[in-house]
Amino acid sequence: QVQLVESGGGLVQAGGSLRLSCAASGTIFSIPVMGWYRQAPGKQRELVATFTSNTVTNYADSVKGRFTISRDSSKNTVYLQMNSLKPEDTAVYYCNADVQHARYTTPRGYWGQGTQVTVSS
Repeated sequence: QVQLVESGGGLVQAGGSLRLSCAASGTIFSIPVMGWYRQAPGKQRELVATFTSNTVTNYADSVKGRFTISRDSSKNTVYLQMNSLKPEDTAVYYCNADVQHARYTTPRGYWGQGTQVTVSS
């Protein structure tokens, strides 16, 4: 019922920047929570940054001061600006959204297909 399409991943040298985008489409009444997670090889998926209720942001300690999450609610799109990238930021980045399909319904969680970010040293 909802598709999350990510873009913007790639290969970058340490210290460089990338901007990820994630657009949600489908049957959407509202998206209370939308954000980014990442999973490095051999590691568990972890939270990177999220936007709650369009105003509250939450960041992993490892990315504070380097990454910025933003949101365009009119386009159901969330962005992740990643600056001062480090090799340890290398991972598959996944978009996540809790989507309310209609008023007074419980939001349902969705994941994107993931986009690879590789930071070379």
